[in-house]
Amino acid sequence: MTCTFSKLNKLSRESLIWLLERLYIHVLMPPMKFPVELLIGLRYTRAKRRNHFISFISMISMLGIVLGVMALIVVLSVMNGFEQELKGRILGMVSHVTVSTYDNRLSDWQDLSQQVSDDKDILGAAPYVDAEAMLSNLASVSGAIIRGIDPNYETQVSEIHEHMIFGSLNDLVAGEYGIILGSGLASNLDVVPGDRVTMITPQSTVSALGFLPRLRRFKVVGLFEIGVYEYDRSSAIIHAEDASKLFRLEGDMTGLRLKVSDMDQAPLIRYALRNKLGADYWVSDWTLRHSNYFKAVQTEKTVMFIILSLIVAVAAFNIVSTLVMVVTDKQSDIAILRTLGLSPGSVTLVFMIQGTLIGLVGTILGLIAGVTVAAHIDVIIPALEQFFHTQFLPTGVYPITELPSDMKTSDVIRIGILSFTLSILATIYPALRAAKTQPAEALRYE
Repeated sequence: MTCTFSKLNKLSRESLIWLLERLYIHVLMPPMKFPVELLIGLRYTRAKRRNHFISFISMISMLGIVLGVMALIVVLSVMNGFEQELKGRILGMVSHVTVSTYDNRLSDWQDLSQQVSDDKDILGAAPYVDAEAMLSNLASVSGAIIRGIDPNYETQVSEIHEHMIFGSLNDLVAGEYGIILGSGLASNLDVVPGDRVTMITPQSTVSALGFLPRLRRFKVVGLFEIGVYEYDRSSAIIHAEDASKLFRLEGDMTGLRLKVSDMDQAPLIRYALRNKLGADYWVSDWTLRHSNYFKAVQTEKTVMFIILSLIVAVAAFNIVSTLVMVVTDKQSDIAILRTLGLSPGSVTLVFMIQGTLIGLVGTILGLIAGVTVAAHIDVIIPALEQFFHTQFLPTGVYPITELPSDMKTSDVIRIGILSFTLSILATIYPALRAAKTQPAEALRYE
């Protein structure tokens, strides 16, 4: 009996300290009461490990959570930045909202422009002509999407003038048949500013020799480069009056392009304009024309989020091995606490608090690191490129040579909740295993 009491005395030093802390809190500080499970869990967390390997595994688990959370925030911020950059470049060429008729011939575009401009959400309107044609230069032939514009209005609805690498939109003068080519299209046709190209339209002319294609020589007066291959390779711009004559619209336009204050609200503005203008007009917006592209980008972001979440999951479930070793190491302590009256549920909470604290600290540090890196990535990447004497996105290969970052608060909150939830889930099995400890079995060989 004396031996048993000495063993109990030897094994219960930490439990006695807990009892003293409990006595201090409940007797000397009655207004401030804390759950006993929280006190024991915090004490176990800050106590020095008898087994240093457990401390090492705990540190590795925490570090894994930090790196996983940071990687998630940085990657999603960069992908958001790329999406915004590409969206801006694409919408610099296409329309936020377009209004046209069902036969693609709009004759009263001035009155229509005045009518829709009364809406405070519409910042500008410009007429346009859309058509397809063939462009040729000696032996080089290429299909092209022809857009007729009015330079006096075009700057109100697009940003194409900001992407000119030679010339300007004002070089397009009605009747002079000038043309501005995308950089890829000009390269394919092997032309430079000042050269002439022949435009071949689908409309034919009836003559004594039969049906002949309509041909017109254009002078290259400018080049543009949006940075999106689809448009740089296939787009050409001419004056709207020249396009109307060439494609036999007799002075009419294909439609009216509109720029709105918030491009994400374009579908709502489309519905409002449709109700306002009636059934005689066809109203469209950029989400209908490019929905597949942006859905693909969104799918890629979702897949990347899932893949990177696995890093956080692996790090979080390292907590399982940590707590299992802690439970094994603390078998005698658990038995003594059970003998002193601690319920199995309370033992479960003690070890859940331990694992949750590891996950909480790792999540907070990861959030801080991720937000810091994402906010300063425009400084970090150039520094790394200079240090390694390389360029991560070479100018001749990628249209975007800088890593853009668009950190969203919703992404940060979602990542933090995910990491913390996985950390809590990882503590359940070891905590339940600790609660099943039998005091008599644990103390038998002590």
